Amino acid sequence: MVRQPLTAEQIAAGQRLGVALRAARSGRSLVEVALAAGISPETLRKIEAGRLPAPAFGTVVCLSQALDVPLSDLADVWLADMPVRQAS
Repeated sequence: MVRQPLTAEQIAAGQRLGVALRAARSGRSLVEVALAAGISPETLRKIEAGRLPAPAFGTVVCLSQALDVPLSDLADVWLADMPVRQAS
C-alpha cells in the first residue's frame, strides 16, 4: 500500500494540532506527557513542532487522555480551515 503525500491543508492541520497540544501541555514537561501517553518524547516533540503532521489516531487518543483534553476538541483543531467534503 502506497501512502499518498499529505496536502497543504493536512500539513497545516497537523501544525495546528501541534500548537494545541503544546498549549494543553502548559506547565507539564514534554517527557512527562509523552510517557503518560505511551509515546517517545521525540515523537511528541515532532508532533508539537509540526514535523509529524499526521500522527496515528491511537497516538492522538493517548495524548488526549494524557492531557485531559476531549478528543473532539483535538478533532475540531484538526478540522478548522479544512475544506468541506461532499459525501459520495
